[in-house]
Amino acid sequence: MYKLNSEYKPTGDQPAAIDSLINKLKNNVSHQSLQGVTGSGKTFTMANVIQDYNEPVLILCHNKTLAAQLYEEFKYFFPDNAVEYFVSYYDYYQPEAYLPATNTYIEKDLSINTEIERFRISATTSLLSGRKDVIVISSVSCIYGIGNPIFFKEKTIELSKNSIYVRKNLLKDLIDALYVRSNNTILQRGEIKVLGDTIIIYPTNQNINYKIHFWGDEIEKIELIQLETNEIKEINDVKITPANIFITSKTNIKSAIDKIKNELTIQSKYLIKNNQEKEARRLEERVNYDIEMIQELGYCSGVENYSRYLDGRKEGERPFCLMDYFQDNFLLIIDESHVTIPQIKAMYGGDRSRKLTLVEYGFRLPSALDNRPLSFQEFEKIKKK
Repeated sequence: MYKLNSEYKPTGDQPAAIDSLINKLKNNVSHQSLQGVTGSGKTFTMANVIQDYNEPVLILCHNKTLAAQLYEEFKYFFPDNAVEYFVSYYDYYQPEAYLPATNTYIEKDLSINTEIERFRISATTSLLSGRKDVIVISSVSCIYGIGNPIFFKEKTIELSKNSIYVRKNLLKDLIDALYVRSNNTILQRGEIKVLGDTIIIYPTNQNINYKIHFWGDEIEKIELIQLETNEIKEINDVKITPANIFITSKTNIKSAIDKIKNELTIQSKYLIKNNQEKEARRLEERVNYDIEMIQELGYCSGVENYSRYLDGRKEGERPFCLMDYFQDNFLLIIDESHVTIPQIKAMYGGDRSRKLTLVEYGFRLPSALDNRPLSFQEFEKIKKK
């Protein structure tokens, strides 16, 4: 249940607007608009609608700054509920590209903000927890491909005090969930450390450490350490979510490698037939190196370009995105819709144009085209209120 925290009550046109929006939602009206000048209380009006309607909510904005502002406002309005923030986690991002006119290849370059990554994983974790009082404030990052929610849920590790969990099996499961073993004194997010019969885990979605103490194969004690205050408390149960949203299963990795090899053979023959021997050699070198990395480590640089196979999707099938982590029905609120909707429409075309050139000149396999944002038609088809 949502609990709205405010010393104010709806006034003026707000009560009528709230009643109208709620009644139409209950009567399955799929599209509504709330209009008002700046400062007229549209955010507060929607907060009242959310409280009365009582379903998970996605609030979609057209930039990070606006999303951050709304995140702070809704955290204030709903302090007892799960208010989450999901935007692109790149501080800097230069996508991979090729410019045929100047024969210039631009390698992908990026800088990931680990704090924003924490918010993103926190959002997916809350959505998969089963609770209905979740509000996610997002940019158009929510229409871009992320990992299969089924795999994310499968790789979530549940631990309980006094339960049996073989220590080496827990380490194996943590590594499968993309945690990295470290010997550093201070752990970074997504790292684990072994000290005797104790495993220390730094989850990526919280600013805490978990200490799992074993006695043989029994979990003797679970400690939660607040990193900001060093406060330690014992807990009985904990869920460790995967270290990365882009997670897959070992079965899919084995299947994916066979499919990647097969596509490489077909595409290489196609390029040679079209007198593109240089492009064919380039493609073979790049893809074979990626396959070797995936076999050894479970990932490679640019692994998202093989997401169709790693997710188990068919050719042309849309990627999984944040909206797949919601329950069947959720309330979608588009802020500044006159700006946000055109932005959603533009994402697919720009991404596809860049990738077609990479495929044509032997930098990527055609399946890389399925690592993409949703088209506007796909966005509209997702089941929501």
